[in-house]
Amino acid sequence: MGALTLGGIGLREVLAAREAAGKTTSGTSVILLYLHGGPSQLETYDLKPDAPTEYRSVFSPVKTNVSGMEICELFPLQAKIADKFSLVRSLNHDVNIHSDGGIVVLTGKRPTVLDPTSQSKSEHPDFGSIASAVRGPGAEGMPPYVAIPQPPYMTRPTYLGVQHSAFAAQDPSAPGYRPSQLSLVTGRDVKALENRRRLLERIDHFRRENDPSETLDLADRFRSLAFELLTSPRVAGAFDLAQEPEKLRDRYGRHLWGQGCLLARRLAEAGSAVISLFIDTPKSGQEFTNWDDHIMNAGRPGHFGGFMKTRLPYLDQALSALIEDLFDRGLDRKVMVVVVGEFGRTPRLATNANGTGRDHWPQAYTALVSGGGLRMGQVVGETDAKAEYPTERPYGPQDLLATVYRHLGIDSTRTFDDRSGRPIPILSDARPIRELI
Repeated sequence: MGALTLGGIGLREVLAAREAAGKTTSGTSVILLYLHGGPSQLETYDLKPDAPTEYRSVFSPVKTNVSGMEICELFPLQAKIADKFSLVRSLNHDVNIHSDGGIVVLTGKRPTVLDPTSQSKSEHPDFGSIASAVRGPGAEGMPPYVAIPQPPYMTRPTYLGVQHSAFAAQDPSAPGYRPSQLSLVTGRDVKALENRRRLLERIDHFRRENDPSETLDLADRFRSLAFELLTSPRVAGAFDLAQEPEKLRDRYGRHLWGQGCLLARRLAEAGSAVISLFIDTPKSGQEFTNWDDHIMNAGRPGHFGGFMKTRLPYLDQALSALIEDLFDRGLDRKVMVVVVGEFGRTPRLATNANGTGRDHWPQAYTALVSGGGLRMGQVVGETDAKAEYPTERPYGPQDLLATVYRHLGIDSTRTFDDRSGRPIPILSDARPIRELI
């Protein structure tokens, strides 16, 4: 409601700028599970049980329902539905810093200057902001780019404008969940919103008599879209998890990752183009750490395998439920799911008095891809016997992004002018991963 200001940049201007940028009518969506910290390829999707002891996974592989594909033993639910996803094991780049690595993965562009303190912000927009600029808002005011619970900390819309930032959905596992940005207190706020709308109409009537141009007619249209976002039953309904059966909510998991994946499915159904989940920790507590599994992750001593043993079942539950739900609903062509982090982990284990862990390793990592009308049930690429480097079908994050843009109906060679007026291509050198197509 506060965005509907009488001066400055308001929601009307935001929507106008989106339309001016141009949009497509594609109804496809992408759900990104961004595993913050960099998941170990050796403990998730590229185990090397025959590697030397100082390299091999601390977990055992388990067979899937796809012949020849094995994944971590702590992913039994995913193992049953491997025919509904594919693994790209040969991803690689050369930036081993969290923020800068995330920038490479989410924007497809390497930062001009690397920041070893991992405080950097992107010089270019990520693919969610690009989708917002190209596709515009969805039906009945659905936000085109939604982040659960918050946007990636290292990216920003930059020269596209703040109107293409992600809509922060907050924590959907919170009791009585409803995004504060969409909350109107019954009676007071609704009345104030209506009073403001009427006042703006009176002001526009006065201006129209003194400036009989088409500008105000256009302004009315965008203001209507702004009110639609705040009052749209479609938007309110998409964020209302209480509409889902209790058994399905339990199946996804009553935690941030599970309810976040369920909300992502609802938002994709309702028309959002990109839904990004920041997969950090599923719950709060001393037993939980993120995917940065070096020694003393989160300041906690011990063996990283213990923390992963706690963490991995939460991902298995949420991700398997999301994939099965999309296929069961016939949404597997409309919605593409991508699971990836900023890099992988060092193949050689590191051990000292504080514990055991793996450090940053961008030279080889894995992404899981599901749906999108792509070819499922396969492994694309291969790494060497220690999961150090790709040996077959090496691909970069730009190629994965090109696959994403293809699904969204966005020409990845399209350019946007930066703040100096220089045309910047969405991707300068990339090709969709052909084995998936």
